[in-house]
Amino acid sequence: MKTLKIRDLTLRDGQQSSFATRMRQEQIDRVLPFYKDAGFYAMEVWGGAVPDSVMRYLGENPWTRLETIHQAVGDVSKLTALSRGRNLFGYAPYTDEIIEGFCRNAIESGLGIMRIFDALNDVDNVKSTIKYVKQYGGIADCAVCYTIDPKYPKLSLLERLRGKKNPKPVFTDDYFVDKARQMAALGADMITIKDMSGLIPPERVYKLVKLFKENVSVPVDFHTHCTPGYGLASVVSAIAAGVDIVDTNIWNFAGGPAAPALELIYIFCQKLGVKLDVNMEAVAKINAELLGIRKELDAYDAVKQFPNPFNPLTDKLPAEIEAEFDRAVKAAREVDETTLVDACHKIEAYFNFPAPDERVKNAEIPGGMYTNMVAQLKALKNEDILPEAMKLIPVVRLAAGLPPLVTPTSQIVGAQAVNCAVALKNGKPMYANTSVQFVGLVKGEYGNTPVEVDPEFRLQIAGVREMTPYDTSKYQMQPNPTLDECGGVKLAENEKEVLLLELFPLVAKDYLTRTKCAAWQAVEGERKAREAAEAAERAAKARAEQEARKPKITGYAIEAPLPGTVLEVRVQPGDKISKGQSIVTLEAMKMENVIDTDIAGVVKRVFVSAGDVVAANAPLVELE
Repeated sequence: MKTLKIRDLTLRDGQQSSFATRMRQEQIDRVLPFYKDAGFYAMEVWGGAVPDSVMRYLGENPWTRLETIHQAVGDVSKLTALSRGRNLFGYAPYTDEIIEGFCRNAIESGLGIMRIFDALNDVDNVKSTIKYVKQYGGIADCAVCYTIDPKYPKLSLLERLRGKKNPKPVFTDDYFVDKARQMAALGADMITIKDMSGLIPPERVYKLVKLFKENVSVPVDFHTHCTPGYGLASVVSAIAAGVDIVDTNIWNFAGGPAAPALELIYIFCQKLGVKLDVNMEAVAKINAELLGIRKELDAYDAVKQFPNPFNPLTDKLPAEIEAEFDRAVKAAREVDETTLVDACHKIEAYFNFPAPDERVKNAEIPGGMYTNMVAQLKALKNEDILPEAMKLIPVVRLAAGLPPLVTPTSQIVGAQAVNCAVALKNGKPMYANTSVQFVGLVKGEYGNTPVEVDPEFRLQIAGVREMTPYDTSKYQMQPNPTLDECGGVKLAENEKEVLLLELFPLVAKDYLTRTKCAAWQAVEGERKAREAAEAAERAAKARAEQEARKPKITGYAIEAPLPGTVLEVRVQPGDKISKGQSIVTLEAMKMENVIDTDIAGVVKRVFVSAGDVVAANAPLVELE
């Protein structure tokens, strides 16, 4: 009897997909004793958005989270994390020194498996992480990011008569198998088919699992999401095809934007004659605790639809649902996709899991990318152009080399499609506004794209014709100042804190400063803490009064086109500037936007400084 291994995603991808990664350490601690009894092959608990979110929103130490989970679970389950190859958690590639330090510290802190992926499926970008993970005793899980060719705009009769054709399919079965082979050749200990968008249908994953098993000798894992409605059916299909490991969530954290429920997979495995090596009694105890935790996370619940209570060990299925399970199993064995999907939808509906998101299914883009675009347009008060922005995604994506739509390329392409739609609406050229990240993608700083970028387009966007990789030799470590105001301690006092500062510069700086200052204030006592708070209040009041006393603008104001944070001010009063000159760099929607002046003049006043948060239409610089 074949044994299926389970990678539980609940404490990382599960809570990230459905609850904005807001689980506190105290909540995680409540389920860890049961996890030790459950005996999962692996538990994904780290990486992804966890390190950033626990610092940014919870004021917790990411390393402490990993270490605490390892102390509680021990070696019963392999702890796993997700990282973006050379980019780790950021946008720009890191030096080998940083990658080596991160991998070593992660494994020393209890990590067993590092799932490594690259947003471009550029195998060169995962080499260094594979090397260091294996060097320090970890398991290198290399993920091939599943994506599909876009639906290109329909060609007009005139275009067809002129011989214009849409590009041939790029993301074929051969493409994915070739990526798996290359990763295995580099030393991958396992290969994951990573369907971050939930767009892989059952018949396709059945075929890919078979092909992967024929072409690589390491275990094959399958990761997907339920958002567009394929998730459960595709996991069942992968199991029928002989996949070694599948990724699931526990009942109350499953379905919708997350992965399928383990409890449903348990029933399917029984019917397929596959052994599931998990203690389901312990899983039921975890799930009972998760119900209360989910209620505590209500403010961040992306679905707000609880599945009906169910325990496969004690609850009997009604005859009609039992029949749907049997129908689905028969369909999976016969690779009957239509019947399999239909049966799985009926099963999920019975248990009150969220229905498929037709918007994401029809758009064929990740759910997070779709919601980011909606949020960006809402901030710009341009919600009406969402359909136009959606139509531009294939155009922008192809121009940029047809990158897979996964973090961060999904955000880069989505944000640029919005920029293009806004520009066209305002009568400007399509690429009038480009983010720093889009320029870097087109330039070649992220690596090799699946198709080559047109040199003329690269010249237009990035100012060079040839692909220009990111030069890590110019990498500069983040400043690590002494916090004189917090007792004279260093901002980062050890290697792990230095790594946090390198990987999450703004968030870690704020977190470490708050942490060090809080500790110092505790030593100094309430008096100095109160004095500091009063001083801060006075300073804020003084700034507010100073702001109120500012004279009215009499010259020409250059305003922020959208809300964001000022990263750099490039001019100062008295500067003579020409039309089109860059004056301010603004971070908005995680993109860097360079603001140019559309007239020439002399800088009269500068209203912002680096670090300032500005609203849309806020004045940045006054010209005369």
